[in-house]
Amino acid sequence: MNELLDWILDTVQAVDPIARTLLAGLAIMLETSVLIGLIVPGDTVVLVASTAVDGIVEYFALALTVIVGALIGESIGFALGRWFGPHIQHSRVGRRIGEQNWIRAQRYLDRRGGPAIFISRFLPVLHSLIPLTVGMSTMRYRRFIAWTVPACVIWAFAYVTVGSAAAGGYRELSRELHWAGYLFVGVIVVFLVLVWGTKKLIVRAEARHLGEIDADDPDADASAVERSPSGPAVVALDAPSDAKGPGAEAPDPSDPDLDR
Repeated sequence: MNELLDWILDTVQAVDPIARTLLAGLAIMLETSVLIGLIVPGDTVVLVASTAVDGIVEYFALALTVIVGALIGESIGFALGRWFGPHIQHSRVGRRIGEQNWIRAQRYLDRRGGPAIFISRFLPVLHSLIPLTVGMSTMRYRRFIAWTVPACVIWAFAYVTVGSAAAGGYRELSRELHWAGYLFVGVIVVFLVLVWGTKKLIVRAEARHLGEIDADDPDADASAVERSPSGPAVVALDAPSDAKGPGAEAPDPSDPDLDR
């Protein structure tokens, strides 16, 4: 086991640190961009790249690059949603994702507002659809980015820290313990299980917002998609009557002052 892990870690570390860091940033940018995140395993690339971190400078360089890459990807998704949202949703790729997933993302944003942006970063499928859905809404970009920045920071430092710490600990212990490789694998597996369990807990906690529309609530319909031939698409988020156009800010469903 140790020999195999030494070969894998040495192979990753042999890649130029700058190229390795930029590759991780590119992978997470694609992972957080619309639809591409359903194909590109950005989290896996970041975790593997973090095992080659050597020193505090590389650690922060990788973490910051991943954060920037995630924010660029989120921004691309927002922009595409603002200008091409319905066209993407009804395209061949959009139909393969499933109408229910689109409705789910639209309803979740409608019901939760800003917190949906933060929470969706840790949920499968939604982390790729929510930026696009926000772009289709009346929510302003600055509000969107204010909610997604802390989520991206937490996510990036969690993956980079675990990967670099596990690899660093293995390199120290492998000189003395022949079973150090199993310990390294165990740490990674425990982390992935915790990530999976956390996602399950989040889904359970958000079930009432993510679930089907209540049959006895005629107002709890999916957000309506409006098309504009000369401007960006807009998903109505029960905006107040004085909200004008895509630049208006969507109401926050959690606002106690909002009259429903």
